[in-house]
Amino acid sequence: MTTIHAFSDDALGDHDAVTLAQLVRDRQVSPEELAAAAAARAQCVDPELHAVACQLPPRHGTNPNAELFGVPTFIKDNTDVAGLPTTHGSEAFTARPAKKDGAYTTQFLSTGMTLLGKTRMPEFGFNASTEYMTEEPVRNPWHPEYSVGASSGGSAALVAAGVVPIAHANDGGGSIRIPAACAGLVGLKPSRGRHRDGEQVSHLPIHMISEGVLTRSVRDTAAFVAACENHWRNQKLAPIGRVCGPAQRKLRVGMLMDSVTGESVDGPTREAVEQTAALLEAAGHVVEPITLPVTSQFADDFVQYWALLADLAVGTGRLILDRSFDAAKADGLSLGLRAQHRRTLHRTPGALLRLRRVADQYARMFARHEVVLSPVLSHTTPRIGYISPTVDFPDLIDRLRRYVAYTPLNNIAGTPAISLPAGLSPDGLPVGVQLSAAYGDERTLLELAFLLEAERPFTLLSSSETSSRAT
Repeated sequence: MTTIHAFSDDALGDHDAVTLAQLVRDRQVSPEELAAAAAARAQCVDPELHAVACQLPPRHGTNPNAELFGVPTFIKDNTDVAGLPTTHGSEAFTARPAKKDGAYTTQFLSTGMTLLGKTRMPEFGFNASTEYMTEEPVRNPWHPEYSVGASSGGSAALVAAGVVPIAHANDGGGSIRIPAACAGLVGLKPSRGRHRDGEQVSHLPIHMISEGVLTRSVRDTAAFVAACENHWRNQKLAPIGRVCGPAQRKLRVGMLMDSVTGESVDGPTREAVEQTAALLEAAGHVVEPITLPVTSQFADDFVQYWALLADLAVGTGRLILDRSFDAAKADGLSLGLRAQHRRTLHRTPGALLRLRRVADQYARMFARHEVVLSPVLSHTTPRIGYISPTVDFPDLIDRLRRYVAYTPLNNIAGTPAISLPAGLSPDGLPVGVQLSAAYGDERTLLELAFLLEAERPFTLLSSSETSSRAT
């Protein structure tokens, strides 16, 4: 199997972000050297990955005492960075350079990281694969014929391939956790309001987007969320603080195999969840099966809301994005969702009403359990083209409903969830599992993630015997 990676014997090596930041503090390497190495790696592999939306001269952090000072990174292309266009992955308009950094960009960069550019995403983040109508798709470094997930697909590809150890991602229906599962990464979707919100949140009838990162190690994710709290913290949420390893307390874990769509999981995914349950039990935690707190109506309501957002995005593109926006050039998924919403507009008020009740229904899962273990997706990542926006809409939406069957519940409930690598499928593709917790309890998720990483060290692309560096 052909893989694509950029790992080499340069300043970055195969280190994670925490190690690189320590090397900078110890003056063993400079931020400039790390940025140059990452830029060279991007130049090496991006002609095959197609993960970079745009690059800029390294924008270095200004606080040498920041947690991740000097670590190179990228920001997803739905977040404003002064001087760079924000395209939202759309071919329907020509974006102008942003006049200033977005609120979340300021918090993200407060961690001290060096910004190198932006990463690609599917149009408006609606798809679960980073594919386009006419442009090249973002490819999975584990196997370039397969999807790397979405909507934070460009970030996932760069982190998995070793260009940078950490990159920005955000999640409105699984967009951190899905690419994490597809690319063998750690992807924490924080609680609603945990970080500064992106500007697009103010336009949403239901706030369902969380900001975060994709990393190759649990400690990088833990270091990042702790560093973000040093800049700004939501006083309504208990602080996460710096999580450094597993906790000693024993937890009650609910194992959830049912999905909101009724779709059965494939063999590799089921095996990954069951093996994870066995690891948790061996560590002294109690694992027992549970059932969903919502019915299949949730899936219908989520798709209705998804369609509403597409209708708003396409219908207001000229007003909100740019006067050059041409609705006819939106992709097949956006246009298909918009058309569906216009046919079913009468269902939207009821769907929104029911979705606003989901947080209370979700909370019932945690009356007895502290954590819920489930798949991230119903099957391993598909080949490029399977959920492309060029697929006929009825087939495309059916495939997406079946595939993305576990992640949206946390977005509507506003609760935290983390995707963790759980090994490889027989085809050599990453498989992820999801841990979910009650609102505001990211700390428990990180503590369990440290445990699983120690008990079953994550298989990373750099250590794969089948890897071959792109030239």
